[in-house]
Amino acid sequence: MSELYAGFGNEALMRFTDPPHMGPLIEANGHARITGPCGDTMEFWLQVADGRIRKAGFTTTGCGASRACGSMAAEMAIGRDPRDAMRIAQLEVLEALGGLPEDHRHCALLAANTVKAAAEDYLARTTASAQVCGNRTCGTCDDASCAQRGKDLTPEEAEDERALHERLARIRHTIVVLSGKGGVGKSTVAVNLAVALMLAGKRVGLLDIDVHGPSVPRMLNLQNSRIEVEDRMIVPVEVGDLKVMSIGFLLHHPNDAVIWRGPMKMGVIRQFLKDVAWGDLDYLIIDSPPGTGDEPLSVCQLIPRADGAVIVTTPQEVALSDVRKSVTFCHQVNLRVLGVVENMSGLVCPKCGEVLDLFGKGGGERMAEEMGVPFLGAVPLDPRVVRACDDGRPYVHHDAHGETAKAFARIVKPLLALSFEDGAVKSAPTSSETQTQGGNGTMRVAIPVAEGKLAMHFGHCEQFAVVEVDAEKKQIIKTEVLDAPPHEPGLLPRWLAERDVKVVIAGGMGQRAQSLFAQRGIKVLVGAPAEAPNKLVTDFLSGTLKSGQNVCDH
Repeated sequence: MSELYAGFGNEALMRFTDPPHMGPLIEANGHARITGPCGDTMEFWLQVADGRIRKAGFTTTGCGASRACGSMAAEMAIGRDPRDAMRIAQLEVLEALGGLPEDHRHCALLAANTVKAAAEDYLARTTASAQVCGNRTCGTCDDASCAQRGKDLTPEEAEDERALHERLARIRHTIVVLSGKGGVGKSTVAVNLAVALMLAGKRVGLLDIDVHGPSVPRMLNLQNSRIEVEDRMIVPVEVGDLKVMSIGFLLHHPNDAVIWRGPMKMGVIRQFLKDVAWGDLDYLIIDSPPGTGDEPLSVCQLIPRADGAVIVTTPQEVALSDVRKSVTFCHQVNLRVLGVVENMSGLVCPKCGEVLDLFGKGGGERMAEEMGVPFLGAVPLDPRVVRACDDGRPYVHHDAHGETAKAFARIVKPLLALSFEDGAVKSAPTSSETQTQGGNGTMRVAIPVAEGKLAMHFGHCEQFAVVEVDAEKKQIIKTEVLDAPPHEPGLLPRWLAERDVKVVIAGGMGQRAQSLFAQRGIKVLVGAPAEAPNKLVTDFLSGTLKSGQNVCDH
């Protein structure tokens, strides 16, 4: 296959001549190549113009099923926004083909992942161009002094980009743990969230990008561990089913200081993402250093599709004033705020168990409400947590019945619900996900109704349609209409949770109410149209539920 490079800046067009299964010559500004677990390799090229994918082509070294999946994924990508194309899922490809034998279903996953990586490649190029050229896309810049004009990726740089996107395409969810203030227990939260997700049966990676003060190795009793290299890939250190990577594993002595400027930090973070053998992960938790500097910015640039950030604070105003900057940072770099965790929220007395408000209480929740972001929960300050961290024992694993462990269990529930996007579904829930939610492979969806259709005023509706579904088969099992309880602040989340509801479809809902549902592990989809409940649930199961404006966001 011959390759010619032409164009301007980071959005250079790659021309590929007559690859098999691709048809006519196309110019592409998004490209990815991935090798699946079966050894088959698939490669995709996307041509994007005016914000839409105009052409898509692919090659594969696989069988007829692989060619069919690649062809269908290419067809499905054409006409979509690149971000929308990233949501093409294995199940959608299989359904469009009318199904495949079990031993060929992996071909659909490979096709979906490769399209996703190619779309990411396009977005990474345009994002880099916008950052260099003042938020203008290269190709439209008329500044003759621009250093990016006429600059193409070298073959080595293109291969480096391909490897990065191939690695990221195998990670389902990426969560960044941030704080604008040091000393708030951010790494403690990151480690325990990662372990809690692992204990929930998820494949989890934990990446410590605190270059100057890596504390994750100590918290997991890995300070004497050293990494190995196999087949030119860095092998992460494993604790049970948790894969861990940190700059601390590369230091000769724990007291060694890392004295690096920004570009070197960016380089090592990129290497941790690209050259570490993470494999297939459900979650990658990234522990960032305090502040809004090089490290979190590098992550946002390298992982444009990160699911969002968990922001850690303590209750007192001296911490909150800095943590507010982290929320602003997320807004400015288009990183979704998944929620705020108030750490050290009261002191658990080691003798009587009473909780004392040592640093105050409720500051994090008030700040979250003020800034319009979800509040995930409060974690008390417990001397046993301090000892557990010093001893390298994740608290949620070794003291699962303590108040702090219970708090983490509540906080992790909304993260386990990340299979659902606001307003649309990334992919239909799998049987294993629905079993953890509703038992027997089922789950329950609630919709406020008035005159047989979705009611726009959620908190004041008179009835709820509660629909029990089999998400794997995409079938509605039964629907019951219940009279709503009396309108009292904070009552509906508890009332619906008691009825095993896991998803609420609403026309609109305020951020405060959404955070209350999130604390109970209930996902809220807002902006739904005024349709019949069964129609909304059917669209939800098929991944075609469309969202509009949050009509009562107050």
